[in-house]
Amino acid sequence: METRLLEYFLTIAREKNITRSAELLHITQPTLSRQLVSLEEEFGQQLIIRGKRGIQLTEAGMLFRRRAEEILDLVSKTEREMTNELEQLIGQISIGSAESSASYHFLPNIIHSFSSQYPLVTYDFYTGEANLVKEKLNQGILDVGILLEPIDIEEFDFIRLPYQDPWGLIVDQLHPIANKETLLPKDLIGVPLFFNDRRTIIKNELESWAKGCYGEYQFMASYNLISNIIAILKNEMGGAIAIEGALTERYHTDMRFIPFSPAIVSNTVLVWKKHQVLTPIMKRFLELVHQLIKQ
Repeated sequence: METRLLEYFLTIAREKNITRSAELLHITQPTLSRQLVSLEEEFGQQLIIRGKRGIQLTEAGMLFRRRAEEILDLVSKTEREMTNELEQLIGQISIGSAESSASYHFLPNIIHSFSSQYPLVTYDFYTGEANLVKEKLNQGILDVGILLEPIDIEEFDFIRLPYQDPWGLIVDQLHPIANKETLLPKDLIGVPLFFNDRRTIIKNELESWAKGCYGEYQFMASYNLISNIIAILKNEMGGAIAIEGALTERYHTDMRFIPFSPAIVSNTVLVWKKHQVLTPIMKRFLELVHQLIKQ
């Protein structure tokens, strides 16, 4: 499949109008319509629905749009890397990260140091939960990821970073338990809890810590990024089970992180896909990471 066809489809998906899309692409409307029909025949799926309010994507069309965007991003990234001049290191590093202390402390340091040496390199940052970061690493969309242990990284090479994040509860400073210095398993009983339970390994860790209290917990909602639920927590709706590094206190001075007791601590790793040929930029970047953590 030609990338040109992907660009055609994405234009149609964005504009929701064949005529306007054809004008933007500088081709005739019949030509664009034929290309769309050809795509649908190739996949054996209807990708769009023409209606009075314009074009709507089918479920297959929405999936195809996501994949087309990923493919074109990867093609663009590859073209930039293949045309790099080694001496100048021109290109981009795509970095995925979970919310953590390393994201707020180590990442700014490494970017500052690398940019001072290679000012023509640009960056693309992505924040998301660990499984999404790993998926984008495997797809080649991200170059490196900063992840929290425990996590399965068998398919990745990694550097363990000198950052640890304790687990605890993030609450409004006016919440009844906000005055506690640490939280025992029984302290979470009766508190509406927000918890990112998509990773079984983390859920098991919490169950082990809570012991017999876990069955009495009231889980109100799940979330992937703490920023998505800060506004709810500010209304004293409950507490979010998270690591300390997920809360940037200088931006949320009215929130409080209370660590668990006994402590649960997560280490941090920088990972990249195994058995891949590293670009000159990535080689220099990883060399600098090694240098910084040895200082």
